[in-house]
Amino acid sequence: MSLRHRVSTVLSVCSLTILLTTVFAACGSPAQSTSQSGSSSSAHLKNVTIGLGYNADIQFAPFYVAASKGYYKDYGLNVTFNNSIVPDLIGAMVAGKDQFVLAGGDDLLQARDKGITAVDTGTIFEKYAISLIVPKSSSIKTLADLKGHTIGIPGEYGSDYTGLLALLYSAHLTTSDVKLESVGFNQVAALLSHKVDAIVGYSNNEALQLQNKGVPVNVFISSDYQPLVSNGLVTMASTITNDPQEVKGIVQATLHGLQDVVANPNQAMQISKHYVPGIATTTSQTMQVLQATIPIWTGNEKRLGYTDPATMASMEQFMVAEKMIKPINNLSQTYTNQFVPQ
Repeated sequence: MSLRHRVSTVLSVCSLTILLTTVFAACGSPAQSTSQSGSSSSAHLKNVTIGLGYNADIQFAPFYVAASKGYYKDYGLNVTFNNSIVPDLIGAMVAGKDQFVLAGGDDLLQARDKGITAVDTGTIFEKYAISLIVPKSSSIKTLADLKGHTIGIPGEYGSDYTGLLALLYSAHLTTSDVKLESVGFNQVAALLSHKVDAIVGYSNNEALQLQNKGVPVNVFISSDYQPLVSNGLVTMASTITNDPQEVKGIVQATLHGLQDVVANPNQAMQISKHYVPGIATTTSQTMQVLQATIPIWTGNEKRLGYTDPATMASMEQFMVAEKMIKPINNLSQTYTNQFVPQ
């Protein structure tokens, strides 16, 4: 994010905004669907659903802005966002729940490993925000210093675990070199109570919570050490073949929304209030999350939405080395930049 999307391999919790004031109080809430406004005039539009795999949250501001400003409608699309915590977003898409899902590169490669012809059509989160977080006072100053220390993680699954493996891989360490402590999604409490020496979480979530509690931290963002493809708009290869204009519309309208968020965060906040319950009571914290998420969306790419071939290749190499997948045949077919504006 974050972003948490998966129980199996990426995002899998509740609102980052609510987290800053309550601890995952919304987890397990029923699935929510949000359609862009103006449905009375959308009879001639094609209905398309995007599975966000998470509760409504400020991290999806580019989608809310694109919907609110009619960018999807400009492409003849009436878009509905499906918000729910789904263990396997791509599997749900294959089952017909959604036409598009916001899924990470590790989800994508694991789906490909299973023979599912899913394709990343536009990377929305350029940085993989899972991070190792330690107090500045800690003796852990580099990743190599992790050896022998206890690390708190939600569990040995999901994006948190993928990010941790990537960090250890980059430091030539393995899980045998550290002690992993499953703490659920109570990483901040585990660190504050000295139950663990370090935690794995999000640079725009747990790191902010600790700073807000007066604990300065050092943050090791996984994609700064091991190239990783984060969350993008994933659809089936057949959708690209059968309706490339639909794919173009979804990708370019969403990226237009992202551009607007980056250019005017305050406006994005106001728009998002119509989509995210509770924002009005957590405005300052939500803006903090939004500001911290902007560099995760943009990364170092000047071309928003671009999936870097070298990053995908490095991610595959890492996942093969960690025995998460077998080598992927025709890796270039797992993503496309044809719909991303130049």
